[in-house]
Amino acid sequence: MKTTNSSAQGIAQGPGQGEAQADRRRWIALAIVMTASFMDLVDVTIVNVAIPTITRDEGATASQIQWITAGYALAFAAGLITGGRLGDIYGRKRLFLIGIAGFTLASALCGFAANPDMLVASRILQGATAALMVPQVLSIVHATFPAHERGKVFGLFGAIVGLGAVTGPLLGALLTQWNLFGLEWRPIFLINLPVGIAALILGRKYISESKAPKALKLDLVGVVLVVIPLLMLLYPLTRGHELDWPLWGHLMMAGALPVFAILVAYERYKARKDGSPLIELPLFKVKSFAAGIAVQLTFGLVMGIFFLVWTLYMQTGLGWSVLKAGLTGIPFSIAVSFAAGISVQKLVPLFGRKVLQAGALTMAAGVLIYIWEADRYGMAITQWQMAFPLIVMGVGMGLIVAPLTDAVLSEVPREHAGSASGLINTTMQMGNALGLGLVSVVFFGQLSDHVVPEQMAAEIVDAFQYALKYVAGVLVAIFLVMFALPKRPKQHLEGGADEASDPSAPADSAAAPDDDEQPVLVH
Repeated sequence: MKTTNSSAQGIAQGPGQGEAQADRRRWIALAIVMTASFMDLVDVTIVNVAIPTITRDEGATASQIQWITAGYALAFAAGLITGGRLGDIYGRKRLFLIGIAGFTLASALCGFAANPDMLVASRILQGATAALMVPQVLSIVHATFPAHERGKVFGLFGAIVGLGAVTGPLLGALLTQWNLFGLEWRPIFLINLPVGIAALILGRKYISESKAPKALKLDLVGVVLVVIPLLMLLYPLTRGHELDWPLWGHLMMAGALPVFAILVAYERYKARKDGSPLIELPLFKVKSFAAGIAVQLTFGLVMGIFFLVWTLYMQTGLGWSVLKAGLTGIPFSIAVSFAAGISVQKLVPLFGRKVLQAGALTMAAGVLIYIWEADRYGMAITQWQMAFPLIVMGVGMGLIVAPLTDAVLSEVPREHAGSASGLINTTMQMGNALGLGLVSVVFFGQLSDHVVPEQMAAEIVDAFQYALKYVAGVLVAIFLVMFALPKRPKQHLEGGADEASDPSAPADSAAAPDDDEQPVLVH
């Protein structure tokens, strides 16, 4: 009935008006999914700057601090591929709306959390619902826009990513500093409520439903076998320092390796049984892809460590206000956005893999400069003195993040591009979660259990420098692994390069269909 009414209306309006209305609807739909993506991007970065305030107000322990951030990343990573498959099977619009409704509810629970444990649980729920929402975005774009317009759309997505990187820390700082209605840090989560509700209402009206014509089956056993070993690694890492590294923690971490082996064996069995494994293992026979996954994992680890210890260093160590700490990150974000733009368009076509390797070394150099300045100026270091190493680090990061996905996917067969894109994104989030877990070793492990407040600040400054030495070492390792990447990315995806080049590409079955295999639209 709904389709008939729409058709009649289109006839009454005439072909030109009908096409204009359809064009308007799809751009509104794009604005909705981009807003949801922006909300997710901001929510990842907005929390870090408020962590010291949450610690002070709620009395959160070191492990709870780590889980507030790592719990989100772990749940998001574990659910990305499953969320994409569910969208293919049950409809991308339906899963997007379920995801954004759940994300909004989880944000409310975070904002009204009565204690740190409730906040941790709500953050995990937030990550899980984001994993339902985010994979649908690219698929909705491909179902809504023709191939010749997708370049413009992905350009807008790139701008949103850059804006999210700049906006998140600054918005978090402002909302926390303003202490709206005496709520302290809570508005950083509650701000999602009006945005989420508006996206839910408008999404029901303007987003068209679509499904994959040949959706794969869910591999729930594979999902469980991915999550269990990650928890076996992450939980002992985050609790180990507090519990004085008990024997069970070491045994649990060692036991993660056999579980990963079971995962590999099961995925091989699943591929033989019905051809719908969670992870396409043949991809790892492609040298550049296997190396790229290693780069993504370790780079995510670097980011997980740096941003948390950096925030604690500025606010708890140096005693800076939350707003001052948030403003300090602006040069870094601008440098990332600038370098990311020129790396893909100007540098990679000329220098290929060397751009990524230069990025790793540049970022390592920025970290070493930061260590030197932190040691030289100590507690008297200023925002302006931090700006130079942060700009150097930001340029290095921008040279890596933008062209990395293309380099990793360049030798992957076209039919596996969607699966590979999903694995890259998932691996990055897993690395981030593991990096946040390692903060207990490389940062909190350097702090004394019983120390007077006057000495705590100095210890935090020393622990920050210690953690950065690990970050610099990992970046040098990334530089060496990058030799396994192809010297120049190949344009192997004719007509399908858009999804491969987008770093936010969803998990494998959620990857956008090719033009010759259009999704099933449901009106």
